[in-house]
Amino acid sequence: MPRPSPLSSLTLALALLAPAAAWTAPPAAEAPALERQTCSLDGLLTQIRQGMGSKSEAYKRYLGKLLRESAVTLPLPELQAAFEREYDPAMVEHLAAALVARTERGLEDEAMQSVVRRALGDRDPTLRAASVRAMRQTGALERTGDMYERLMRDPSPEVRQEAATNLVTDNLEVYGGRHGPAADAAVAAAAASNDPAATSRILGKLMTGEVSADSARTLERMLGSDSAEVRASASTALGGVPAAEMASARQSLSAQYRAETNPQARKAMIESIARLGFSSAIPELKRLRDVDPRMAPEIDAWTRVLEMNLQEWPLIQAARKRQNP
Repeated sequence: MPRPSPLSSLTLALALLAPAAAWTAPPAAEAPALERQTCSLDGLLTQIRQGMGSKSEAYKRYLGKLLRESAVTLPLPELQAAFEREYDPAMVEHLAAALVARTERGLEDEAMQSVVRRALGDRDPTLRAASVRAMRQTGALERTGDMYERLMRDPSPEVRQEAATNLVTDNLEVYGGRHGPAADAAVAAAAASNDPAATSRILGKLMTGEVSADSARTLERMLGSDSAEVRASASTALGGVPAAEMASARQSLSAQYRAETNPQARKAMIESIARLGFSSAIPELKRLRDVDPRMAPEIDAWTRVLEMNLQEWPLIQAARKRQNP
């Protein structure tokens, strides 16, 4: 192998030790100046329309949230016009939710009223239903007057079911089941309905611990409904009324039990009588035992549980589930 030349080694060393300034980098391109731009409604709607075809539900939820969050900075007339000319149900729901968000954020009431008008008056039941969904988990119950009573009389089963879902969801998740006016609105809507399934859905899940005396009387009248399903759900709702209404509720339930013919409705009445009285309901249940021999095992099971003198309803319910009817 040839021996390296001393001159070659010297040249390499000098190259390595040369100052960095001797090396000239190519000039960098000048960065473009940033310009402030305004987010347009048309741009947002185009993005949402394109995103509706995504397989990612999280991405679609993000787009809806983006429009709601942007709504407070968008001109109201522009947002209303886009809502009124839209006929795609998914887009109608997004735009309606954006309008509702403006009112929820303390801006004009008219934004939510635009949604109310379409929920009540659009000729397409699918678009009415979409507008109703947009008001879910908001303060619409307190801002929309008798809207829910009118929705429960809507000719479309889809609209009635969406309204019922709003009433149940909002009472539980927005008001925590502890807001009397919200519960009263749900009772009024249920009473206005001619749809037993929707009525039962509301009353069967409604927390009634804060209802007014008028609402308690409404529930008692609903025990006389032609629908056994409604009588059962009204019985369940009466089981949770405030202390001041308990005596009247127990009396109404006992009277209806004697006239009742449907086993499921009678079962709901027995449970609510137990809930309203705890151990003090035992004599009353025993008096009802011979009204319908088929229900005697049910009454006996509740009597055994109430004799344990448990002081909380969830504990009583749990003990009842462990009993054989």
